[in-house]
Amino acid sequence: MKAAEEKRDKMVDAGTIPEDRLERVHAYWRAANFLGAAQLYLKDNPLLREPLAPEHIKPRLLGHWGTQPGLNLIYAHLNRLIQDTDASILLIVGPGHGAPAILANLYLEATLADYYPNLTLDLAGLRRLEREFSWPGGMPSHLFPGTPGMIHEGGELGYSLSHAFGAAMDNPDLIVACIIGDGEAETGPLAAAWHSGKYLDPCTSGAVLPILHLNGYKLSGPALMGRMSDEELKRLFSGYGYMVRIVSGDDPYPVHKGLWHAMDWAYGAIRGIRGKACSDKIPPRPAWPMIILRTPKGWTGPKSLDGVPIEGTYHSHQVPIMDPATNPAHLKAVEAWLRSYRPEELFDAEGQPATAVTSVCPRKERRIGMNPHADGGALMVPLRLPDFAGYAVDVPSPGAVDAEGTRVVAEFLRDVFRENAEAGNFRFFCPDETTSNRMEKIFEATSRAFEWPLVKTDEFLSRGGRVMEILSEHTCEGWLEGYLLTGRHGLFACYEAFIPIVDSMLNQYAKWLKVSSETPWRKPLSSLNYLLTSHVWQQDHNGYTHQVPSFIDNVVNKKSSVARIYLPPDANCLLSIMDHCLRSRNYVNLIVASKKMNPLWLAMDAAREHCARGASVWQWASNDGGDPDVILASAGDVPTEETLAAAWLLRRALPEIRVRVVNVVDLFTLISKDDHPHGLDKSIFVELFTEDRPVIFAFHGYPRVIHELIHHRPNPQRFHVHGYIEEGRTTTPFDMLVLNKMSRFHLAIAALTRSTRLQARAGDVIDGFSERLTVHQSYIRAHDEELPEVLNWRWGTP
Repeated sequence: MKAAEEKRDKMVDAGTIPEDRLERVHAYWRAANFLGAAQLYLKDNPLLREPLAPEHIKPRLLGHWGTQPGLNLIYAHLNRLIQDTDASILLIVGPGHGAPAILANLYLEATLADYYPNLTLDLAGLRRLEREFSWPGGMPSHLFPGTPGMIHEGGELGYSLSHAFGAAMDNPDLIVACIIGDGEAETGPLAAAWHSGKYLDPCTSGAVLPILHLNGYKLSGPALMGRMSDEELKRLFSGYGYMVRIVSGDDPYPVHKGLWHAMDWAYGAIRGIRGKACSDKIPPRPAWPMIILRTPKGWTGPKSLDGVPIEGTYHSHQVPIMDPATNPAHLKAVEAWLRSYRPEELFDAEGQPATAVTSVCPRKERRIGMNPHADGGALMVPLRLPDFAGYAVDVPSPGAVDAEGTRVVAEFLRDVFRENAEAGNFRFFCPDETTSNRMEKIFEATSRAFEWPLVKTDEFLSRGGRVMEILSEHTCEGWLEGYLLTGRHGLFACYEAFIPIVDSMLNQYAKWLKVSSETPWRKPLSSLNYLLTSHVWQQDHNGYTHQVPSFIDNVVNKKSSVARIYLPPDANCLLSIMDHCLRSRNYVNLIVASKKMNPLWLAMDAAREHCARGASVWQWASNDGGDPDVILASAGDVPTEETLAAAWLLRRALPEIRVRVVNVVDLFTLISKDDHPHGLDKSIFVELFTEDRPVIFAFHGYPRVIHELIHHRPNPQRFHVHGYIEEGRTTTPFDMLVLNKMSRFHLAIAALTRSTRLQARAGDVIDGFSERLTVHQSYIRAHDEELPEVLNWRWGTP
């Protein structure tokens, strides 16, 4: 390896490139372009060994051409760089709609045949490759988990760069080459992700090489950065913290030479930064290299069609010639285009790629498609987890003590960092909220990562920190996804109101997990874990804008093989759930828990058992004797307190009422077992909720979620759900509950209204509870604090 690097350095210094190798790179590029274009059109006659005829054309023409030549060019030159340096390079392709290009390269390097044995390097394999692209049962139009070497689909744009930096974290020998299209470069998430270099430790982590491909157009209009001058681009990215090398042109050989030198320059710069960092000579603001590649959109494709320019315009974005099977002139245009690559020079008589083509490919272990980090589950080392029971809060009796759940779980997470310090495979991601979320105990084991200069007033910052804070939920999510996809573990903590910013990212990642689980060679990954705190019911100080529990709705709609939702009622249950989630694989785990002081209801043994069941009757809070008049159920910490307070009020005001209290910690226990693996058997569901008694359900989120989950349960109309109904303001915490009709008084009134046995005696009690609601409104306006009976309430208080 050292000799190869010395040889490369001499070549770069001399400014020379061996002509025979340059010709081979060009031949490889031609072959990849041919295969990429052929996948759009051909179902037969894979190498045009006979004149192209309508019956050789697919019935449906699907896919994208415009980005392919640029992707193929970059792939070819990364191959050459790997050959010369033996670098481990993981490729992230932002323009995932250019899948035919990536498939073409994976085919030429023989990686596809390793994963899909029918895609052989011969005429039969070529025919399958071309025919099965965007064909039912074949390869989809975008990159997907079944694409070897890929961890990024690129269907929804904006996340490639944050994924790349997440993959590079704690992978010191890895270079992540990230191709960013000029359309994606306009997105907000991508704009924030440019700052990621300020968080990447050059010694303990790998490097990201951004390659911004400017081909001038998006789907149907000009790309903004494509219209910027070279000087403007250099100033922009210099400000972001990058050294920029621009390669541009529409003549292949000068572009080949420019990109060859740019790749060598970037690799040398990366090695230089890492060498300085590991010898503690890193500059205060390390500037990472990036390459900007300007080439025409749809380069080497049709110049024009029917007088309309194609190459270099948005008309080349998708399939540039749409009707060759029915238009003879257009069929000839497609044939001329495909023959312009001279496939007879690139493949032999049996359809095998020529030596001039395959000689560009690295040895098998270093092929881009075989990079081990792209199948992170195969590299994953399980976390060493301390016994969570050791962090339990002592509970002498239900509700006797209070604790801040996030502060308690932070002590556990602190020691997760300590236990895994040597492995270096756990990180905590948060948009500038770790301290606000009462989780600063984590800083006893690590600090916030920050690579730029520090000042005296900074707290908990260091270059080696493992807490990743940037005020961009998109970037936090992207970093974590890239980190997980390459075999590590993490947790994303966020204000509940602002996690919906990444709704769409969750959608895409859940789809990736679903398809990954159906891909035999993909190994399970550590789960994507969310901890949502500063939640809707205790955001009284920030007001209406911070009261948004909608992320639950999004997760509920995900595939049952992927989605899990937990609403721990207290700190001890939160510990048990956190331990479970960190051990799980291939799930999206959503945990919602308060950061405020809340009562503890269960000692640790009881909490562990309750969480294992997912839902249970709290006998200590019930007096139904197996025959309840009404069932009070809850899911969420604040709803649980209100439910217990309602049970206490009812039993105090009407001692003969028979109340059963049920708590749900695993939300999917409510759904039918036919619809989710966590759904309770019908018999167990009936044991908890009976078949016919009224259920007053206090829920953390929007009431309709519960109604949807119980749709197939016995007599679902008897469930009366109280939750967030979009009422809020800056007010007291209890008033938030009153505004949304989920206060203890509302729950007690609902219970009496629907309990038939005691209707004759319920009226006066209901009037009394209604009167307390009126008193509440007057009191908070006069005193700016809760009623003493609310503020000082404890379970079991006479």
